[in-house]
Amino acid sequence: MAALDAVFKAYDVRGIVPDQLDARACRAIGWAFARFAGADRLVVARDMRASGEALSAAFITGARVAGADVVDIGLASTDTIYFASGRLDAPGAMFTASHNPAAYNGIKFCLAGAKPVGEDSGLIDIKRAAEQAMVSGADDGQETGGYERHDFLSEYAEHVRSFVDVSALRPLKIVADTANGMGGLIAPEVFAGLPFDVVWLYPELDGTFPNHPADPIQPENVADLKKAVIEHGADVGLAFDGDADRVFLVDEKAEGVSGSLTTALVAQAMLEAHPGSTVLYNLICSKVVPETILENGGIPVRTRVGHSFIKGVMAETGAIFGGEHSGHYYFRDNYRADSGIIAAMVVLEVLSRATEPLSALLAPYRRYSDSGEINTKVTDPDASVEAIAAHYRDLALEVDRTDGITVEPGDWWFNLRTSNTEPLLRLNVEANTPADCQRHVAELLDLVEKL
Repeated sequence: MAALDAVFKAYDVRGIVPDQLDARACRAIGWAFARFAGADRLVVARDMRASGEALSAAFITGARVAGADVVDIGLASTDTIYFASGRLDAPGAMFTASHNPAAYNGIKFCLAGAKPVGEDSGLIDIKRAAEQAMVSGADDGQETGGYERHDFLSEYAEHVRSFVDVSALRPLKIVADTANGMGGLIAPEVFAGLPFDVVWLYPELDGTFPNHPADPIQPENVADLKKAVIEHGADVGLAFDGDADRVFLVDEKAEGVSGSLTTALVAQAMLEAHPGSTVLYNLICSKVVPETILENGGIPVRTRVGHSFIKGVMAETGAIFGGEHSGHYYFRDNYRADSGIIAAMVVLEVLSRATEPLSALLAPYRRYSDSGEINTKVTDPDASVEAIAAHYRDLALEVDRTDGITVEPGDWWFNLRTSNTEPLLRLNVEANTPADCQRHVAELLDLVEKL
């Protein structure tokens, strides 16, 4: 039972194979998910990790024992299974550990219509049922559910292209680093037949990640991309994570583009196509995001961090688009699910219509300086957050408790949250200048150390 406690996280299942996550556990989880979802059929997919085939097969067995018909779409990106879940109106399970090292694997779940499943919306129930199955052997019976294979790759690629005016695209030079992840499968299919000249970095599917980790939020993992953008005189660089649901941009000068700036750029494009719409942004996004939404006639709505919260607010508000600083971009017309490749296509259309390079298009959005997310290990994260909150309340400042604490002492702001999985504090700071930002980061880290 301890193994399941270790691998069930706030939004998904994730752990080291086979020490924490093995075929036995996956069969029980498949049985439990099928029972929880209560659907006649499920969609299952996997990324390129070596353990994925055996683990997903065990999951499929458990689901079929529970009586569910399974549609196996094989190798796919996470956003492809969200699309399949929406198109088939069926729950889905994606075997991936996203940007984690090769030893890891995991499962992301959704209900019919790509509706999210998280700690507060079913994961705990699935864990409990799987634990019971592992004890009782309820998942070890006759497979009464059916099985079929279905390839959604070309159908999803067509769906992605529907978000742009293909006739407006021009011959851009693109460098795409798929980091041996699932972007190497989906991106070439999406770009096929489009007027792009694409240089591919590490497109081979290889879950051992022989070139660099598939985690583009870390600067060292986009070094090869930046170098290639300069070498090839590219208009833009694209960096995908392991399961290809996130994308990060590099401009023609090899400068990285934050998730906040990409959110602002895509938000403006979406509002041009859908005037007056609501656009979501999470609370660690730069202030430039709500400013841009307002400047373009949209309605900005601030959310907590995390896909289950954003998708829920998107359903409540009818928002056309939502973005996170971490590189997740959500589209109403994509069943409210996130997709890195759709966001990339929107940016490529913006760039195709422009007469200026990407750096010039982004210049108006570069209004502030941010720290990026800084993680600090502490003994008691919750107590540390409360102590910092008390400190700023003593200074007669308002403390926003939407997600962790957010405080705006003046011409700068910070958010401090606890990690869902580790004894860490996650700090984000934004100020008007790099010097101000560095100074406030130092002040806060010193305060954390003293408390």
